[in-house]
Amino acid sequence: MPVSLFICPLCQSPLQPATDTWRCDGSLHPKQTSHPFDVARQGYVNLLPVQQKKSKAPGDSQASISARKRFLNNGHYAPLQHLISQKMVALLSPSEQVAEPIIKKNIKPVNWLDIGCGEGYYTQAMAQLGSEVIDTLIAADISKPALVELAKVSKASERLWYQKDATTKTTMIYPLVTSAANLPLRAHSVTGISSIFSPILPKAFADVLAADGYLIIAKPDVGHLATLRDALFDSVREHDSDKFLQELSPYFTLIDTHRVNTNMTLAADDLADLMTMTPYAYRARSEKRQALLAAVDNEAFTTEAKFVVYVLQKTADK
Repeated sequence: MPVSLFICPLCQSPLQPATDTWRCDGSLHPKQTSHPFDVARQGYVNLLPVQQKKSKAPGDSQASISARKRFLNNGHYAPLQHLISQKMVALLSPSEQVAEPIIKKNIKPVNWLDIGCGEGYYTQAMAQLGSEVIDTLIAADISKPALVELAKVSKASERLWYQKDATTKTTMIYPLVTSAANLPLRAHSVTGISSIFSPILPKAFADVLAADGYLIIAKPDVGHLATLRDALFDSVREHDSDKFLQELSPYFTLIDTHRVNTNMTLAADDLADLMTMTPYAYRARSEKRQALLAAVDNEAFTTEAKFVVYVLQKTADK
């Protein structure tokens, strides 16, 4: 892997991965100072300087992460996971034939960034596509507890970057604690970015994407979890799924839009986890949440998850 794929979050000098400590060469620092970043025992690297934090513990809480891990591992959002993997294969596999003339096939896709990866439910599915599709998978999130979970799973499945050897043909994962607004990546160094229910930063994404690079965005669609929201809130504001497309237009061209819906019948435990992993955990009144959970003790709750997935490509001259 190129030495210069990663850059130091403090001075932007080239940053070299290593098993125990990542270290920049200090070439862009006024005093040629080299900055070290230790690899945590779980396998992630914290590249989020204190000055880039807006709180002591930014990102999702441990409770939210644990709830999301249980809920997703029960397969409730598996159709979305499968759709995203299918679209990545269509974009990146040389053997796939895609009609859109704007798409230029990569002979050998190299680097993919999964931004706002959380505990890694979608990241792990991407890694399973294999090195024929993705060589290097950078999993980035601002939440350290989320990266701990992702790194532990990646290590157990021998997908961490330092577990690669000459015979390894799997996609290797680099779990990074970092800010999406200050990505520690060399300009134009990644083939594609996925942002699944995560913030959209058009310029930051365009800066690290290679020419004709891809951007996959997943958002809740109109009507997502409608019965749940009706039960929790007196008035419901509908999702405006495509409001960010105009902000992306100076940098990206929309190639395609896909929708996927899935009906869910949820017992009390799954419903509690769903509420905990969403903003409903703090936006809904406690008495509303408790009343809904009490009702589910007698009868399972049904709702429909609705998602929209946008596939975009970086504009050539950006």
